[in-house]
Amino acid sequence: MAPDVAAQSVLSPQLEDLAGRARRYVEAASSPNTRRAYASDWKQFAGWCRRQGIPTVKPDTQVVGLYITALASGTASGDRRPSSVSTIERRLSALAWTYAQRGQPLDRQDRHIATVLAGIRNTHGRPPVQKEAVLPEDVIAMLETLDRGSLRGLRDRAMLLLGFAGGLRRSEIVGLDVGPDHSEDGRGWVEILDKGMVVTLRSKNGWREVEIGRGSSDTTCPIAALQTWLRFARIAHGPLFRRVTGQGQDVGPERLLDQEVARLVKRAALAAGVRGDLPEGQRAEKFSGHSLRAGLASSAEVDERYVQKQLGHASAEMTRRYQRRRDRFRVNLTKAAGL
Repeated sequence: MAPDVAAQSVLSPQLEDLAGRARRYVEAASSPNTRRAYASDWKQFAGWCRRQGIPTVKPDTQVVGLYITALASGTASGDRRPSSVSTIERRLSALAWTYAQRGQPLDRQDRHIATVLAGIRNTHGRPPVQKEAVLPEDVIAMLETLDRGSLRGLRDRAMLLLGFAGGLRRSEIVGLDVGPDHSEDGRGWVEILDKGMVVTLRSKNGWREVEIGRGSSDTTCPIAALQTWLRFARIAHGPLFRRVTGQGQDVGPERLLDQEVARLVKRAALAAGVRGDLPEGQRAEKFSGHSLRAGLASSAEVDERYVQKQLGHASAEMTRRYQRRRDRFRVNLTKAAGL
């Protein structure tokens, strides 16, 4: 029998190099956030199996069916809190992905999984909980809460304006570099032109370009805000948005984590009094990095096709999910029908 190369204790230097490259390519196949979420979900599943005395070596569709039942009923963890349908679906995806990496596919169409999941959807399904969109007047108010005299304030202004005008995801905002091929972990770059800026992004569906025009004034212009940040932060190469250290006086080399975008939006929205009609606790749950993306979709009074292209959606239906209140009652079919 031929020896198994993977099982050999010592690989040649060339194969060691190829193995390392292969591992990096495997990591690049999914985002760091996805890998972290899947690892957390697998840990939760493995803990549940251990408490039941069930091995996790091989995928067992009946065990997985019982597990998602436990999630839906709130008995999978100690807090006795039922998981939402979206959480159950994500955890199921995590199990399928983890088993696939081990060369042991999990058959999600097996009746023990598919039928149980269909019943969970019918019993516990709810409309998706959407984050509040921040509209242009909200963004302007949020900008006023930032310190104009600090590097952190200049950075945060650029992030808010770029994220809103580009309709960018939080991972896309922090994944940008100043130019192409500046870093191994970069997911895109910017090119500033006379009339605006072109943002080149690498997404799960391939590369796409986002055009961001100049604003009506420098105070609300994303390009002006970005140029100011780059000039004062003395950034000419590498990650676009970085940590500000030394009591706000120094800019480090490290790229910001995407969670920082969500924290910025939440903090600025609360400070600006956005949705002040709601109790404080509810307001805190209303905003996230997605609020910028939804804000552009809800406020840009242009043909829907342009909004769809800007957000990188494959269908107009997906774009409409981001348009908070924009089209409500614009067409009154009751009156149109003669009532």
